[in-house]
Amino acid sequence: MQENINSNKINEQKLNDFMLRAVGDIASTLSAVLVLIGYRLGLYKAMALSGKPLTSEELAKKTNTNGRLIKEWLANQVASGYIIYNASNAEYSLPPEQAMALADENSSVYILGAYQAIRSYFKDEDKFVDIFKTGKGMKWEEHHHDLFEGTALFYKPNYVGNLVSLWIPSLEGVEQKLKQGAKVADIGCGYGVSTIILANAYPNSKFYGFDNHGPSIEQAKNQVRQEEEKQDND
Repeated sequence: MQENINSNKINEQKLNDFMLRAVGDIASTLSAVLVLIGYRLGLYKAMALSGKPLTSEELAKKTNTNGRLIKEWLANQVASGYIIYNASNAEYSLPPEQAMALADENSSVYILGAYQAIRSYFKDEDKFVDIFKTGKGMKWEEHHHDLFEGTALFYKPNYVGNLVSLWIPSLEGVEQKLKQGAKVADIGCGYGVSTIILANAYPNSKFYGFDNHGPSIEQAKNQVRQEEEKQDND
C-alpha cells in the first residue's frame, strides 16, 4: 500500500529555501562532470598556457576538440565563475587564480584530484548501498581506481609545496637526522608521492614505501623509475 506524505503543514518559505539549495547542489554536481572533462581534454591547461584570451574556435583548435561542444562547455564554465567571458570580442580567459587551481599540477591549491576522487564515489554506489544494508565495510582495494588516482593527484601539490619547506622543519630534530642519514618507513605510501619527494630532498637517507594495495605499489615503482630516468637525463 502506498503511503501518502501529509503536505498540509508545509511551510512554503522553508520549501522554497530548500529547493534553491537542492537545485544549487544539482547544478554543482552536473558542473563537476564538465570540470573533469576540462581536465581530461586539457582545456584548462591550454587556456593557461595560451598567454592570451581565446575564442571558442581557437580553444577547440588548440585541443583538437569539437568547436560547438567546446562553446557549450565554456558557457557552463562562465556561468560557474571558472572562466571569464568578454562579450565585446567573444573571447574567453582563465584568470590566474583559477589557473592555479585548475591547470597547474604543482600548485599548492590544485584541486582536480578531488573531482576525480568524487567521481569514484558514484562508480561505487552499488557497493555503498550494500554496505549500508549489511554493515560489512569495504576494503581500500575494492574502491574504483579513480579514488586512488584522485587521492594522489589531490595531495601531491600540498606535499610539493609544504612537506620539505614547512612540515619536516617543524618536527624537532627530524630534519637534521634526515640530512645526516636515516632509514624511514612510509607506511601507507600509496602512489609514493611523498616518499619520492623526501628521497630527493634528503639523499643521505633511505626511504622505504609500504602499502597493502598492490596496484598503488606498482604505480609508486613506476613513479620511481620515471624519476630516475628524469635525473639521468638532467
